[in-house]
Amino acid sequence: MEQLSPSRYQRHCDEEIGNGGGSGGVEGDVCVSYDAFDIPPKNVPIERLRRWRQAALVLNASRRFRYTLDLKKEEEKEQLRRKIRAHAQVIRAAFLFKEAGEREAPGTPDVAPALPTGSYGIGSEQLTTMTRDHDMSSLQEYGGVKGLSNLLKTNLDKGIVGSNTELLQRRNAFGANTYPQKKGRNFLVFLWEACQDLTLVILIVAAVISLVLGIKTEGVKEGWYDGGSIAFAVILVILVTATSDYKQSLQFQNLNEEKRNIHLEVIRGGRRVEISIFDIVVGDLVPLKIGDQVPADGVLISGHSLAVDESSLTGESKIVHKDLKIPFLMSGCKVADGYGTMLVTAVGINTEWGLLMASISEDSGEETPLQVRLNGVATLIGIVGLSVAAFVLAVLIARYFTGHTKNPDGSIQFSKGQTSVKDAINGTVKILTIAVTIVVVAVPEGLPLAVTLTLAYSMRKMMADKALVRRLSACETMGSATTICSDKTGTLTLNEMTVVEAHVGGMKLAAPDDVKQLSSSICSLLIEGISQNTTGSVYEPENGAPSEVTGSPTEKAILSWGIKLGMKFDDARSKTSILHVFPFNSEKKRGGVAVHEAGSEVVHVHWKGAAEIVLASCTSWMDSHGHLQEMNSNEIDSFKKVIEDMAALSLRCVALAYRLHELENVPREQERDSWALPENDLILLGIVGIKDPCRPGVRAAVELCTNAGVKVRMVTGDNLQTAKAIALDCGILHSEEEATEPTLIEGKVFRALSEKAREEVAEKISVMGRSSPNDKLLLVQALRKKGHVVAVTGDGTNDAPALHDADIGLAMGIQGTEVAKESSDIIILDDNFASVVKVVRWGRSVYANIQKFIQFQLTVNVAALVINVVAAVSSGEVPLNAVELLWVNLIMDTLGALALATEPPTDHLMKRPPVGRREPLITNIMWRNLIVQALYQVTILLILNFGGRSLLGLSDETREHADKIKNSFIFNTFVFCQIFNEFNARKPDEMNVFTGVTKNHLFMGIIGITLVLQIVIIEFLGKFSKTVRLSWKLWMVSIGIAFLSWPLAVAGKLIPVPNIPLGEYFRRCLKLQRKESQGVESLRPGDS
Repeated sequence: MEQLSPSRYQRHCDEEIGNGGGSGGVEGDVCVSYDAFDIPPKNVPIERLRRWRQAALVLNASRRFRYTLDLKKEEEKEQLRRKIRAHAQVIRAAFLFKEAGEREAPGTPDVAPALPTGSYGIGSEQLTTMTRDHDMSSLQEYGGVKGLSNLLKTNLDKGIVGSNTELLQRRNAFGANTYPQKKGRNFLVFLWEACQDLTLVILIVAAVISLVLGIKTEGVKEGWYDGGSIAFAVILVILVTATSDYKQSLQFQNLNEEKRNIHLEVIRGGRRVEISIFDIVVGDLVPLKIGDQVPADGVLISGHSLAVDESSLTGESKIVHKDLKIPFLMSGCKVADGYGTMLVTAVGINTEWGLLMASISEDSGEETPLQVRLNGVATLIGIVGLSVAAFVLAVLIARYFTGHTKNPDGSIQFSKGQTSVKDAINGTVKILTIAVTIVVVAVPEGLPLAVTLTLAYSMRKMMADKALVRRLSACETMGSATTICSDKTGTLTLNEMTVVEAHVGGMKLAAPDDVKQLSSSICSLLIEGISQNTTGSVYEPENGAPSEVTGSPTEKAILSWGIKLGMKFDDARSKTSILHVFPFNSEKKRGGVAVHEAGSEVVHVHWKGAAEIVLASCTSWMDSHGHLQEMNSNEIDSFKKVIEDMAALSLRCVALAYRLHELENVPREQERDSWALPENDLILLGIVGIKDPCRPGVRAAVELCTNAGVKVRMVTGDNLQTAKAIALDCGILHSEEEATEPTLIEGKVFRALSEKAREEVAEKISVMGRSSPNDKLLLVQALRKKGHVVAVTGDGTNDAPALHDADIGLAMGIQGTEVAKESSDIIILDDNFASVVKVVRWGRSVYANIQKFIQFQLTVNVAALVINVVAAVSSGEVPLNAVELLWVNLIMDTLGALALATEPPTDHLMKRPPVGRREPLITNIMWRNLIVQALYQVTILLILNFGGRSLLGLSDETREHADKIKNSFIFNTFVFCQIFNEFNARKPDEMNVFTGVTKNHLFMGIIGITLVLQIVIIEFLGKFSKTVRLSWKLWMVSIGIAFLSWPLAVAGKLIPVPNIPLGEYFRRCLKLQRKESQGVESLRPGDS
């Protein structure tokens, strides 16, 4: 199904869209944005981060910027990293120099003898020094790897026993694989940060002045209420704010801990077991393969083509080849190629990586585009609020000192020459307090922090949905995703592979393991190839229990098939020795091994890989009797037909082949690293079909994405026919007729197109087969240039560039390599496509929740500001005093954010198109809802303010008491309006605002708490809040007025709004008007 470019979701100048020219990455071809509060979701330049900070209006910098990147600390961190790296390099260079000198001057090298530690023959300090300094002479002194393993009581084949007692003993002797981390900030720090809000500081100062003057004038018993109530309200705001922030901080700490907890395999008691990186001990044997992170310091026991990227430690992107001459492996490095097994010699703080990590605290500081945009919104509203507060202050001060402000009894508050200085100061402080409180309500400090709140909540919930968020901004960006490029194996399929069909010796076996018709020679060659050309392993328990097979799903399937053919894994491997390995390569889609049997003059070079690719290299095939047959065109067609038939059944086709090579033509051992294994003139041994069924629920998940406007594309290394069959099963393709080029395309065809042609074709692609990681990267770049927001899944090391370049990189938690995970933004812990769809739901939920909160907060802002301004200008009195405004601020800011920012996602979110990344935060629907509610609240409250005494039947009361009742009623009604409007804010575009409300316990709890506290304030804290108790009739009227906001919201939603954003709509109207006026102007000279 063809999908149009998502241009309707974009503004004219989109940061992520290239200019169409050049061959560079998408990031390079960006359109410059002039908005300081507009940052890209990934790889943001430092200058852009500085620019938005400088543009923001902030009243409490320490709180506002808590969850953003500390630019100064980041610079200090980088300097510290350089120092530690330089220190290590200097020590290493000194040892190399010393070693070279010792080689020149013969003599015994001065190596410290192995000092026992506990029951081990060597100490932790010596192991650490030897590994850190790459000291080969020490290693040889200890008897090489074999001698070292004896000192550490490790069996080089079976590893350590791994009992709890032994593990504890090793941790006590050599340390644990953890490093000291900076403790998280305690509650008092958050309390201190909350106190640093400029407006709250001013209010505290005002409260102290008011307190002193009140006590001096009215005595302690009555005089402390004015100042005390403001101080109490401020303290309450500070406590609630600090508690909320502290809880968020704890959530981020837990998530950071989860990110560091890498799971890997070690060999213990002869079998491979999966453990946490924190459970590794000195003496463990760790199998390493391409894409793994080296989990601790150690020495290489055996390996083939092993290459390590040490850039994380040295700072230089340099690949270092490791062998028995350069055996030292450092923690934190990544395996770039090959595989091997290492013996752990140092863990935790005894490693250079541990030292580096302990020195650098891992802060969760990272601003997201939405957070920055909300800082822009807060700044804009803040400027308006400050202007209004300054205006109110000026009006009230002018009215006060010109004698226009009167007391409730009608007397003038200030008379020149008559009013004492003390009374004048007290009057001025009260006016200042009101103005500052207006600023507190008007400047939405909590708006950007609401993003952090909703992200922290979403991240915690996403963990339960099997998604670990590594980069906060990915949560938001996922809500804008227009396409998902998904792998097939393990994501759309179960990754439970079994060989269900086998063609060996030119014939199809009745059952995959039926070898009765095959000669012993072909069986032995198959077993030799299966056992040696693998990165998996087989553990055969001595008690006769079933064999335990480990490795990748494909390796496990083929090894399990080998066992059924009669393979004894350890015996088969001991018969021949490996000379050289070509690890499986996702570009070439095959892997090879050269093996030699002692006493033989020939070497067997075994190959295993994608069936049609291996077949293309075969010039002969072996029949069931073990005789060689020439591969003529008829045979090639016959084998191709076998592959096609298997692929049509959704089977992954793997071919096994080998060739002979003269031993004398094999390079010497030191030259073998650069030896390219011969890959032509192969002899085909067999083709196997591996079944990997579709995951249950994938079809429904794909359909859900399609309905939500998100196109799912399958990008797989499997052949085109297998990919097509799985795509039809999953619902990515809907019919056979649809499966034509370019909807179904091969990687090499796409690769061969020009850049422009790739961009045109990219949008039509639903399935790409036989793709390489580079093809995936090209597809991602082409889609992004067409304006798509691309999510891509990946598990291999070579997927890292595509994961990095995509808007959202999704790495697989089970099959994914550490390199892939580090390049990703989100890790899908169960490798399931359904979990990817859940991430899309959460992404949309983050955006929707923020919009709900904005709508709710702006309604309160507008209503509170308009009421106080109009009242101040007209009568010199404000109906909402400082304490009341602080309580409203608490409802609106912290409690409102908690209630609305933690709404769980609904199915409704997946029934609308993706959120445009440049769409305005405040949509036309929000403006409509906001204006309707704010107008209603302002109208009702102003009517009550100016005609409340007669409307509420208070004519018989004294003026002072009547005003107190009226103002208490206005305050009560205003708060109830916010409580009822909080329900309206839950569903800005739905008629029924109560759907699922009872399931959100936090929302219901906050509404309940607000309600209870409001009753307490009115009925019992009158002295504090300057309110009086209300009769039950007035309570009913308050609730009735607030209740009307529900039917009003329903009526408001019937008002149509334009699809174009309001700003754009007015711009177009002005442009049209200008054109018309210019047209009239141009006609005038002609008329004359």
